[in-house]
Amino acid sequence: MSKFELKLPQMGESVAEATLISWLKDVGDTIELDEAVFEIATDKVDSDVPSEVEGVLLEKLFNEDDVIKVGQTVAVIEVNGEEKVSWVKDEVVEDIPETTVSELEEIVVQAKETVASPVQDYSSTDRFYSPLVKNIAKQEGISIVELDTIKGTGKEDRVTKNDILEYIESRASKKVVPEVANELPKTPKPIAETVVKSAYVPPVYASKEDEVIPMTRMGKLIAQHMTDSISTSAHVQSFIEVDVTKIVNWRNKIKSSFEAREGEKLTFTPIFMEAIAKALKMFPMLNVSVDRNNVIKKKNINIGMAAALPDGNLIVPVIKNADQLNLVGMAKAVNDLAYRAKNNELKPDEVKGGTYTVTNVGSFGSVFGTPIINQPQVGILALGAIRKTPSVIETSEGDFIGIRSKMFLSHSYDHRVVNGAMGGMFIKAIADYLEAWDENREV
Repeated sequence: MSKFELKLPQMGESVAEATLISWLKDVGDTIELDEAVFEIATDKVDSDVPSEVEGVLLEKLFNEDDVIKVGQTVAVIEVNGEEKVSWVKDEVVEDIPETTVSELEEIVVQAKETVASPVQDYSSTDRFYSPLVKNIAKQEGISIVELDTIKGTGKEDRVTKNDILEYIESRASKKVVPEVANELPKTPKPIAETVVKSAYVPPVYASKEDEVIPMTRMGKLIAQHMTDSISTSAHVQSFIEVDVTKIVNWRNKIKSSFEAREGEKLTFTPIFMEAIAKALKMFPMLNVSVDRNNVIKKKNINIGMAAALPDGNLIVPVIKNADQLNLVGMAKAVNDLAYRAKNNELKPDEVKGGTYTVTNVGSFGSVFGTPIINQPQVGILALGAIRKTPSVIETSEGDFIGIRSKMFLSHSYDHRVVNGAMGGMFIKAIADYLEAWDENREV
């Protein structure tokens, strides 16, 4: 019998830690090869971590809601055969100076003493607190009595990391603000640096007939992200109606042959994505982010595409270097990301790095919408539903009424750095590209 340490794997280049959402196995349970042992979450994506060996779960080293660093051991599995230790290599073991050994021994002794006798006695309560929450409470000088007053949003009303951090922020905001000096500041404040006081939210009480539905972790993250965006960016909207009759006719004509040849369905989304990518190249100041007093113009055009999750929430996978894809490549990228979003198979890096976002409100029947900017971007485009409408058609022989396929584009942009002229010209460029579609185009 031997032991195998199941560690938190690397989930992407930009991901350094994750939160343990739930254990899928209990101590003593048998685990098959590649069977999921626990579920973790980054700031955007939830995913399962499978076992690399067969065996029995011997020990859990973290609790739910704990934050785990990449490479940390999360569980110990008892396996048959030779001991598999993936984190030690023979060539790493070298002669260590005696002074270093003595220093390490002293550190270990001090660490044991710290664990054995914490400053705050959190054992005097029946309420469960994770090691992370206790550590934050100890650093902030929060007593057990004060800790017991914090309302928990975790499983069985446990206090999560976010709960205690929000409490600390709320407690700090109640302190007396020092008097401001009479003289004006010598340097201007950054344009993105705003002090927003939380508005008073009256308590809401549920009656016996009401159903109380706790917000999901993803729902809470989205709510916070949207609130932060509204308080950060000065939202302005521009709208334009687009005649997409040529595109509708062209797609109806070639969609069957396209699917037979490429093995992919051709929806309207990759066509719109192509138009947006070209417009972003024409207006690079829409492909930027604001950093205090600086505007960062992005080199790559990475378009985020809002997609629906199984629980009804939305996630934004990113099409990297969208301007470098032809229509076939764009269709494959759109279909792949949409499918894996629907099946919770997105990787953390695939929802990061977006420079502009598109959301298809028309898929829900909406004619147009006023979407909230996906920070730290400065613009987001909503695609409305395509509808057949009676329209005035201008010709050299005069005007007449005809049935046309039309849709609205709704552009929300950050008025701190994007003025109305640029915001309007941007969607006008997209509309012009779509209306000038070549019905004889080959793919």
